[in-house]
Amino acid sequence: MGSCFSSRVKADSPLHNGSRVEADSPLHNGSRVEAVSPLQNVPSTPRTEGDIFLSPTLRSFSFNELKTATGNFDIMVGKGRFTSVFKGWVNGNSLTAANPGTGMLVAVKRLHEKSHRAHMKWLREINYVRRLHHPNLVKLIGYCSEDDERLLVYEFMPCGSLDNHLFTGGSYLQPLSWTVRMKIALGTAKVLAFFHSDEAKVIYRNFHISNILLDSNYNAKLGSLGLATRTDISSIPRKFKGTYAYAPLEYILEGHLSAKCDVYGFGVVMLEMMTGKRAWDRSRPRGEQHLVEWAKPYLVSKLKVLQIIDVCVKGTYSAASACKAAELALQCLPTDPEGRPNINDVVKTLEQLQESSDMDGPIPSQNEPRQNSHAISSNGPKHWGRSVDGNNNSTTDTHSRPSARSNT
Repeated sequence: MGSCFSSRVKADSPLHNGSRVEADSPLHNGSRVEAVSPLQNVPSTPRTEGDIFLSPTLRSFSFNELKTATGNFDIMVGKGRFTSVFKGWVNGNSLTAANPGTGMLVAVKRLHEKSHRAHMKWLREINYVRRLHHPNLVKLIGYCSEDDERLLVYEFMPCGSLDNHLFTGGSYLQPLSWTVRMKIALGTAKVLAFFHSDEAKVIYRNFHISNILLDSNYNAKLGSLGLATRTDISSIPRKFKGTYAYAPLEYILEGHLSAKCDVYGFGVVMLEMMTGKRAWDRSRPRGEQHLVEWAKPYLVSKLKVLQIIDVCVKGTYSAASACKAAELALQCLPTDPEGRPNINDVVKTLEQLQESSDMDGPIPSQNEPRQNSHAISSNGPKHWGRSVDGNNNSTTDTHSRPSARSNT
């Protein structure tokens, strides 16, 4: 074993822009948006592994340290196709491993596939998350690269994923109020705006509900930068990677990728938060399985829109705020990408909603019972609910949460 920063660093391991990485992306808790180094001045993929590991902001852990921090990987909080996520503890000052139950909580993500392709994906994840810093991104603390072990250490998100709260958390979670749902929408829109800015120039590409994580105050932080790509190379037709139910047709069918694809995905997530229904659900009647198709006729009518609002938020919103949110979601979902708003305009609309006197409701407690509601509609690609990696493999992308199984 030995130091995590292994002497076996390969001199030249370029990462494929087309590869998919499953990630829990992290970042800064401060109020200031900051990019450590503007991405336009840095290659989208590193020339060598050493280029990644030289980052002074990341802690290099040995494998034995992370075994200690996780109690020999005892408490799994998430599992995906390539990775498993474990609860761990480190000293809050020195970031050295601490005994389980003491120190600062962290999420330790362990790569369980030992292939070269998986290693390249692991490198790609670090390459993005170490450079981007924003209050609404999960923070990467460190990494381990020792022998054939590859691990990442992230800040722990105590309230888990938005998916967990809306759909999979069970009866022990109280429903999120309308206020909190709109707060989450604003936080995620802000980080997308940062991605699309001239400073970052990034298309997130896989915006969906499982990638939105919540801290103890229900502030939203985005995870999984594994499918992110540069905006300045987005004009090249791309093989589809992502989750069908959250992707627009110009990308699914023609490979046309742009920042407006993220806006479309945001609109789908807005619908999920408004309705309490999944973007794709085969258990629903035919015609209701695909949420966007089912909901659009309701969104265009102020009289009908209240019929589709999640019953779990009854009493925490006004008709005016529901109609404004529905109008915003509809604006994000046109078939023509030119008809969708810039994400900065989305942020402005949500800020107005946040400031409105219409917006009030209690911050929920994790320990109170809730009801689950599920989802909707039909015509569309055969595998609407699945996500696809760079090799046309189907995956499900869900991120670590306190108690529900997740795929990362």
